[in-house]
Amino acid sequence: MTEFVEPAYGERSLGDVVPAIAAALGHPLGEPPTRLTLPDAPSYVLFLIDGLGAEQLRRYSHSAPFLSALLEEQQHGTAGVPSTTATSLTSLGTGLTPGAHGVVGFTSRIPGTDRLLNALFWAKDVDPVEWQPHPTAFSRLVANGVATTVVNKRDFRGSGLTLAAHRGADYVGADRVGERIAGVLAAASASPSLTYVYDSDLDWTGHRFGVASTPWLQQLSMVDAEAEQLREALPPATRLLVVADHGMVDSPPEARVDVDERLELRDGVALLGGEARFRHLYCARGAVDDVVATWRGVMGERADVLTRDEAVRRGWFGALSPAVRPRIGDVLVACRGDAAVVSTVDFAYENTLVGLHGSLTPAEMLIPILVS
Repeated sequence: MTEFVEPAYGERSLGDVVPAIAAALGHPLGEPPTRLTLPDAPSYVLFLIDGLGAEQLRRYSHSAPFLSALLEEQQHGTAGVPSTTATSLTSLGTGLTPGAHGVVGFTSRIPGTDRLLNALFWAKDVDPVEWQPHPTAFSRLVANGVATTVVNKRDFRGSGLTLAAHRGADYVGADRVGERIAGVLAAASASPSLTYVYDSDLDWTGHRFGVASTPWLQQLSMVDAEAEQLREALPPATRLLVVADHGMVDSPPEARVDVDERLELRDGVALLGGEARFRHLYCARGAVDDVVATWRGVMGERADVLTRDEAVRRGWFGALSPAVRPRIGDVLVACRGDAAVVSTVDFAYENTLVGLHGSLTPAEMLIPILVS
């Protein structure tokens, strides 16, 4: 069985990227320190391609010649835990680990309630600034005199996740590739500056059709061309840095465990959260040991089933803030291979997806960090 990849917090994780850029711009953020070093430049463009794991880029290099050529020369990084978009984007934007910023999954428990916060869609009664109260790395850059801009879809302006992860930067709404490139060029003309641009289409395609499907390979070619267009349009002195938030694993129906068919998996579980590759189990009082035993018996080698404390000792979330602790499941289920834990009752849509992510396999955790 493939070994898990531990998050490289403080070394080459997503939370290290913006602090490393700040240092390269000559405006270091100070604490927390990072060992990631990037070349000095007057301006940086940070292009995040949602769903492009380093393993997928290496395996399907024929569909992405520009990016794969950069990958051959540079060392990969890691996502945080779980390897999912909301957690990763918040790590990137804050420069913090999940245990500090508190966005600990696609869904996680709102402490003191029997409700889940969906971190992509957010809940109107949950203040994103209270949920993630730390100044973002973007806002700290602005305070240091660096022009900082987010170029992203118009619908994401002012969203809960945007406020939690990226507040403090100027926002440019751009829904199409041409708009995005134009917005980046305008913002990156300032010096010193950081311009962050995001593309979600590859991730959507992988979820819907699977990695290496014809639509996914075609989308990979398109995003590769977008990155190359950006590089060609930017001044030579401006650095283009391409990263991803996670990779992806295809999970066939026969590899999935449905908690609504294996009803013993519901015993002692008050609330089921997380996502199919990385479940948070919030347990009834006194039920943790029984839940662990049941889930380990059912999942076997298909998943690591850990208590919260065991996961924290492994360093999965980084240093854990007391306020964040109750958002993490009492028990965590990190899938191996192509396994997934689904609920056809609670998360029906999730069971229609082909590509999934969230766990600690190399396909999900390893990400490109490509400087051009």
